[in-house]
Parts: sequence; structure tokens; C-alpha cells
Amino acid sequence: MVASEVRALFAVASRPEVVSLAGGMPYVTALPLDSVGELVADLVARRGTVALQYGSGQGDPALREQICEVMRLEGIEANADDVVVTVGSQQALDLVTRIFIDPGDVVLAEGPSYVGALGTFAAYEASVVHVAMDDHGLVPEALAETIASVARQGRRVKFLYTIPSFQNPAGVTLSAERRRQVMEICRRAGLLVVEDNPYGLLGFDGDPMRALRADDPDGVVYLGSFSKTLAPGFRVGWALAPHAVRDKLVLAMESAVLSHSSFAQLAVGQYLATQPWREQIKSFRELYRERRDTMLAALEALMPPGCVWTRPAGGFFVWMTLPEGLDSKAILPRAVAERVAFVPGTGFYADRSGARNMRLSYCYPEPDRIREGVRRLAGVIQQELLIRDTFGTGSAPTHSGVDTPGPDLA
Repeated sequence: MVASEVRALFAVASRPEVVSLAGGMPYVTALPLDSVGELVADLVARRGTVALQYGSGQGDPALREQICEVMRLEGIEANADDVVVTVGSQQALDLVTRIFIDPGDVVLAEGPSYVGALGTFAAYEASVVHVAMDDHGLVPEALAETIASVARQGRRVKFLYTIPSFQNPAGVTLSAERRRQVMEICRRAGLLVVEDNPYGLLGFDGDPMRALRADDPDGVVYLGSFSKTLAPGFRVGWALAPHAVRDKLVLAMESAVLSHSSFAQLAVGQYLATQPWREQIKSFRELYRERRDTMLAALEALMPPGCVWTRPAGGFFVWMTLPEGLDSKAILPRAVAERVAFVPGTGFYADRSGARNMRLSYCYPEPDRIREGVRRLAGVIQQELLIRDTFGTGSAPTHSGVDTPGPDLA
């Protein structure tokens, strides 16, 4: 596990004068913090001896029932016995990888893919093979060809890892027709699907998309989280898995942490039981939609020709592609010097491709800060284009190693 100099740059980027379009931090200021504080105080007063004690390795039974109610919004009908509560969905992903991966096994993942997943797969010595995406998500034909290609090489694919809704980092969403095609391809290949869905309830238009797990209970391990719809500080996520996998997850969970925080679980359960959480999610959606619109309008108005970007229908992120000859990692130091930050695209590919890409986040800054950040970034890119046009290329890459942004950036 190797960090890169990018981490040092992001330490500078956290300064208040820098507009950070890098972090994937939810806007927790929009929560009813007074109400949350009151329910936490009430929890300690009434159930402190339970909340502050060890708990079950599988998670609080009442919370698991509530999680099933949350998943029902995406068409999932599940039994609470098949839910395993975890320390955020990141731990669920780690446990699934620990269970299934031997060194050298192949994991299929969208290209680009979530940097935290790539770090987990690397830690367990998996070989990640990326599958192409477009503006409608994972390309089914590319998935079928990739599965066949890996098989011809005599290699073993353990699972497909996918973020089908408002993908991190690309912001795109797998269409309903493609969801059916992808699941049919995986069923024919006998391939497990790991569906990571932290943003599924944060769509800006209409009802949530139907989850992959809703139509294939035996072929999908579903990962969920309260980090984006409540608050990441509680560190409560979950995995919904077939029975045999569920049993292994509980064992792996107990091995990793013995038991997770009873206090955090009961606090989340109290929130779901006493607060209008559906209305709060609606408020988050409206807030993030406004910021998405602000970023897209600023990009349209300010970015030089040759830059293209995705137009997310939900979630937190826009994925931008720079003109030929520019390298996002190379221009990051100049951007930070101009008081704006982003995440270079190379961190989202296991093979270090994505040099012309960058991830821009609109979830945390206020709209006026988003506009100012895009203005600064556009100026940096324009300077790089002048260098390219004068000398034949932009700034040379100055960093090496593995990009592993911390949790505030992932």
C-alpha cells in the first residue's frame, strides 16, 4: 500500500482559500442537527447501557429490519436475516473481497471505478480488468467480450464490481435495459455481481432506479450505506447477501472488529424511527441538484473548447475529459497554486490510465464557490493549452506512485 505525493497537495487544498472540487463529502450542514443531537442524548439516557456495550457481529436486529425498509425504495424485498451491518459500505466491500479473492484472481470493474474499491482489490492482490462505460453506464457488449477474453487466457473471474446508479467517479447511470442485459450476461457466465449503491436514493428526477439485487437475490451482493443519506460520521453501512455468503460475512466481520459500534447503530435506528428521513433525503436531492446545475452551467460558460464532461442525473460527481496533450495529474500542482483542487483521473484506473480525466465534485461547496472554482480551473486549463500549443505538449507529470485519496476525497 503506497501513497503518492497527491496526498500532500490535498493537505494544502484543505485550506479555506482553496475551492475544493475534489472531496466527495456529503453536505451534513443540511441535516436537522438539533434534532439529531436530541435523539442521541435521549438514546444515552434511555438505552445507554445497551448503546455503550458490545453488540452482535451481524448488527442490531431492529436496524436490519429498518434497512430492509430503506432498500424497498429500490424494489428490493429482503429478509433482515440476510443483512450484515458493517462499518460503512467500505468495510462491506473489504469483507466481500477477503472472502472471495485469492491472489491473482480477476475482478471486473467499470473503467473508471471507485478509488476505494481499487485500493481494496489491490490489497488482496486481485487483478482488476476494467470494462468500458459510456454515458449510459457499463456497456453490455464490452462486458461479454471481457468475460470471454479473460476465460480464453485461462484466468478466473470472481465477481463484477459495479456502481450502477450515479457512478463514482463518472456520474453516469446504468439504464434499465442495460441492467437486464448485464444481469443476463452474468447469469450465463455464473458470475457474482457486487452492487455498490451509496447514491441510489439521490437521483434528481423521478423515483429511484430498480436495484440489480431486486431481480436476482442469489446472484448479487448488495452494498449500502447511510453515509450519503444521513451522515458519514456514524460509519454505518451494510451488505445484503445470499445465505451462504452472509454466514461468511458475519465470521469475517467478527474477525475484523469483534463487533461494531452499538451506539452508532442504535443512533441511526433512532433517527429512522423518529425523524422524517424520506423528507430529508428529498432535501438532499434538491440541494445537490442545484449544485449540479450550477457546476454544469459554469463548465458550459467557462471551459475552453475541447473539454467534455458527463451530465449526472444524481449523486455527487462530474467526470471531465481534457483536450489532447493535457495531463490532469501534471496540472494539479498549478491548480492548487491557483487555489482550486480536483482529483486526477489516474486514481480511478488500476492500469494508471485516465491521464486526461478529472473528477469534479459539486456536493460540498456552496454554489458561488462552485462557480469560482470552475472559473479558476478553466484559467489553469487555458494556460496549459497555451503551453501545449507553444511547445507541443502540456506540463509533464511530476508525481509517481499510487493515488490513494483519503475518505474526504473518495
